[in-house]
Amino acid sequence: MIRYLGSTKNLAGCVGGLIGLALYLTGVVGGLWPVVVAGLYGVFALLAPPERVRLVSVDAVAEAGQLRADLVSLVDKVTAHAQRMPESSVDGVRRIAEVLDDLLSRPDRLSGNPDVQHAVTRLARTDLPLSVQTYLNLPWWFAAKRRASGAPSASDELLTQLELLETEAHRVAERFYAGDVNQSADHTRYLRERDQEA
Repeated sequence: MIRYLGSTKNLAGCVGGLIGLALYLTGVVGGLWPVVVAGLYGVFALLAPPERVRLVSVDAVAEAGQLRADLVSLVDKVTAHAQRMPESSVDGVRRIAEVLDDLLSRPDRLSGNPDVQHAVTRLARTDLPLSVQTYLNLPWWFAAKRRASGAPSASDELLTQLELLETEAHRVAERFYAGDVNQSADHTRYLRERDQEA
């Protein structure tokens, strides 16, 4: 009910009601003015466009801030469990988090590129935490043990996952900064042409 008070339909209906009231005050309608006011309210409310449906979060700044905070928390947890993590995996998590944090530090621009925004959100919210969490939930002795079948150990799997995630994070960053790179190349070309004309 409270939401309806600020809706487009209610505001348009109020305009219709005010027109009906103005018609009564100017003497156009007589004793039936309440019916005219209510009728015009209803007509204007029905003719008003429906409210826009928003399925995507409007507050890109708040969402990016939350993702950045989650990344900081993840890196802190990984650092706290560094003795359980395979060698170089902590640095791998930090590098991935740095790339994602850099992209998330530009929320307005990020929200203008939905594909990149989705990829960054998936990496930060699902892929990276899942890889680390799955590994840390294993007993330490099992995670480091090489399986009898010759298959990679859980430590090897984690390192492979982090390598793949870092590659993907860099690929996403390249897409994000492609416009800047092209603009820089255009500017270099312009400066060379200007230098040749001089």
